[in-house]
Amino acid sequence: MKPVRNAEIIAVGTELLLGEIVDTNSAFLAAELAGLGIDVYWSLRVGDNASRLSLALGQALGRSELVVLTGGLGPTDDDLTRETIAAVVGEEPSVDPDLERDLREFFRGRNRPMPERNLKQAWLIPSAEALANPNGTAPGWFVGLDHGGTRKYVVALPGPPRELAPMWRNEVVPRLGSGQGLYRRTFRTTGIGESDVADLLGELMDGANPSVATYAKRDGVHVRVAAKADTVQAAGQLAAPAEQRVRDLLGDAVWGMDEDELPDLISRALAAAGKTIASAEGPGGGQLQEALAGAAGAEGTFRGGVLAWTAQAMGMLGMPRSAELGVSGGRLAALMADAVRETFTADYGLATFTPGHTGGSAGSAGVNEVFIALASPQGPVVRRIELPRSDAGWRRERIMIAALHLAWSQLRQSIAC
Repeated sequence: MKPVRNAEIIAVGTELLLGEIVDTNSAFLAAELAGLGIDVYWSLRVGDNASRLSLALGQALGRSELVVLTGGLGPTDDDLTRETIAAVVGEEPSVDPDLERDLREFFRGRNRPMPERNLKQAWLIPSAEALANPNGTAPGWFVGLDHGGTRKYVVALPGPPRELAPMWRNEVVPRLGSGQGLYRRTFRTTGIGESDVADLLGELMDGANPSVATYAKRDGVHVRVAAKADTVQAAGQLAAPAEQRVRDLLGDAVWGMDEDELPDLISRALAAAGKTIASAEGPGGGQLQEALAGAAGAEGTFRGGVLAWTAQAMGMLGMPRSAELGVSGGRLAALMADAVRETFTADYGLATFTPGHTGGSAGSAGVNEVFIALASPQGPVVRRIELPRSDAGWRRERIMIAALHLAWSQLRQSIAC
């Protein structure tokens, strides 16, 4: 097939419009399509209504070479994606014997009778190929048709992400020709705000191909350099001067590249050096432990953690219960980090502490002052951060990210990464 250059995404389901489900599928597909060099110019959500879905699909076929629909492939009366595609392309659906056999076998293998309403999931139209779904009962459709003198394609995918993602990658992507060569490089930074990064990059951000753009993310500001050409190699060569200039301007503010994640970088560095880490936290509410424990290879690098909101809980780490009296928040964070390192016999201890949770000087519900410490045999490193009075969940996430940044900045200095 001729390579597809542009696409449109239609997420189907009234629950999306009511806010009962977050539409993560459209974000996933947009990123996947971008990676194939296929531009997405339109993306919308439509409820379970045949006339509105028909209108959306008809408009999409009028302006896009590829239309990807997600959801509406279930067996109930409000699952209307198959019927709508058939109506828009002017074809009659019928039960495909092979799909019916697979569907009945799916239920038989689970010792369950198949409701006859599920038979609609075995429908096909003449212009559609079935897309296998080993994770559910709803096969997808890959439809090719001539529309307005141009070859167009419609892809129907199931709504559950655990079904959609493998179907997209295993069944749809091999059927699509990439639009053109796309090269992307993302610099992940910390310690500098998005507007400051933009000022630093200056006129680099005015270019169209290659393009340089900034994005404020939970782990810092990301800077993406992208270029398009006939091949990925040619696109990379086109992007090279801008990429080098961005690298020079950002300098030490860059902590990672592309798909790097802080917990994984920390875990890999520790594993390479044969070292381990443990954590103690109060204001983080357990998010730091979760991040460290969820990293790739954490079973060999993360020794354990303690959630210690109070002085009594800190006693579990071997800290004196009166330690907080007359001692600064930074010193208490360092004591926590060293105590958890000793308790779990780890090489590093990472701790977060908020004055006010142990009877020290205090904050209220909107705590502003947080101390983070990393302890090692060479001694502790402590940082103080201030957070605005805001949502507690947001504060906990920021504390966790700041702690990971501290750990990674120290580890990459002391361990050859």
